[in-house]
Amino acid sequence: MLGPRLDLKQSQQLVMTPQLQQAIKLLALSNVELEAVVQAEVEKNPLLDMPEQAAEPQEAGMDGRTDGADGGEPAGADDLIGSGAGESDAPLDVDYGAETFHHDGPTDGIGETPAAAEQLSLNGTGIGGEEGVDPGAIGSAPRSLRDVLEEQAGVLSHDQQVVAHTIVDLIDEAGYFTGDCGEIAERLGAPPEFVEDVLAKVQTFEPTGVGARTLSECIAIQAREADRYDPAMATLIDRLDLVARGDLQALQRLCRVDAEDMSDMLSELRRYDPKPGYAFGGQGDISPVVPDIFVRPDDEGGWAIELNQATLPRLLVNREYAASLSAQGKQSKETKAFLSDCLQSANWLMNALDQRQRTIVRVTSELVKQQDGFFRRGISALKPLTLRAVAEEIEMHESTVSRVTSNKYLSCERGLFELKYFFTSAIQTSEGEDVSAEAVKSRIGALIAAESPKKVLSDDKLVTILKGEGFDIARRTVAKYREAMGIGSSVQRRRSYKLDSAVNA
Repeated sequence: MLGPRLDLKQSQQLVMTPQLQQAIKLLALSNVELEAVVQAEVEKNPLLDMPEQAAEPQEAGMDGRTDGADGGEPAGADDLIGSGAGESDAPLDVDYGAETFHHDGPTDGIGETPAAAEQLSLNGTGIGGEEGVDPGAIGSAPRSLRDVLEEQAGVLSHDQQVVAHTIVDLIDEAGYFTGDCGEIAERLGAPPEFVEDVLAKVQTFEPTGVGARTLSECIAIQAREADRYDPAMATLIDRLDLVARGDLQALQRLCRVDAEDMSDMLSELRRYDPKPGYAFGGQGDISPVVPDIFVRPDDEGGWAIELNQATLPRLLVNREYAASLSAQGKQSKETKAFLSDCLQSANWLMNALDQRQRTIVRVTSELVKQQDGFFRRGISALKPLTLRAVAEEIEMHESTVSRVTSNKYLSCERGLFELKYFFTSAIQTSEGEDVSAEAVKSRIGALIAAESPKKVLSDDKLVTILKGEGFDIARRTVAKYREAMGIGSSVQRRRSYKLDSAVNA
């Protein structure tokens, strides 16, 4: 029967509260990124404090597990998010990083002893080095290519400087001039010949080769500077396409030189810089990768897993300051609400950071357990692994494992690896077993590295060898893996070997 009526209905839905969004965000951050987020929270919340001195470390287990207050299995990030833990006003004014995790890792206690400080010395000029720290270098950013060129343009006349500044603006990070002299002349109302003359002057600046429009012009500028730009070298530079193809006979004929002179010319050519601008940081600031987790063998034949305490932010809830504010006589409702919100937010953040650390250790422990063969024998023992397999073992959601393994690096005896590196697809062998795609890539790289310059392995030959070793893989897959590793085709490698032979002759 049609007509208006009222109905009651029950439903469940997940509400993305700000705290839930923050917990999810913290999981995906690396330790270095986490410090910036915590610093921003400290600036907003007067009850949070980042102490300079860490609390006294306490011993903790070395098996990758951290015990909770009740001695049971610690709750993961899924439990924290699901239960809303941390919203209560619990006394958490302790340094969880110092109280929960051990401090005998590779980065703990750096600088506490002369020997430890000496390990930080780089080429005798860093901390603990003979020359010590250069005060002039503190806080000074390296000069960019533009700064270097602008400084050198100061010796030109006023009219030349106007054109030179425009030209410098059109030089890319590699040092190449990407503009057009005719367009610059039209824009500035200057004769085209004058712009060409200023460009020629810019091409005399340091680094040698800067301001060139093509690779050949860049190499030619450097050859002139080295007083090696004779007719034979000029011809060689003009025919870099033949150099790339390794057609030595055609080059000798065009340059009118014998094999010995051609070898000397190729050696000279290799000493020139095809991208001179990169000498002044043209590629931008390159930050070193900092490991978030350390894995090393323990005394029981297993693996010790610990977070990098040197990069974890130290955070405390300043409850004494909160108490002093509360004791300052009568307060308005707004002030009380603000302090209550700040204390609740601080406590929740402390809990979230603690659970983040526990979750990372828990996921990494399972990851190391699954890839035990890799840590003992190397890439050849790397197993196919998926996020779901790890998530099911530790009873977490797959998305949580994905966030934990994003932007985080693991340091072990075999090197530094992103956690995502250990999740690889499977390739079936002739015996029906699954092997990791990374293991196959490693084998392809090893075969190519060991090949003879006189007998270069084609992709078809690599397929034959791999099938003989039990890897059932197609030729297109071999080519895809080879290109992913930055290895050229058999034709390209043969040309490279030919050039190397000519240079070393």
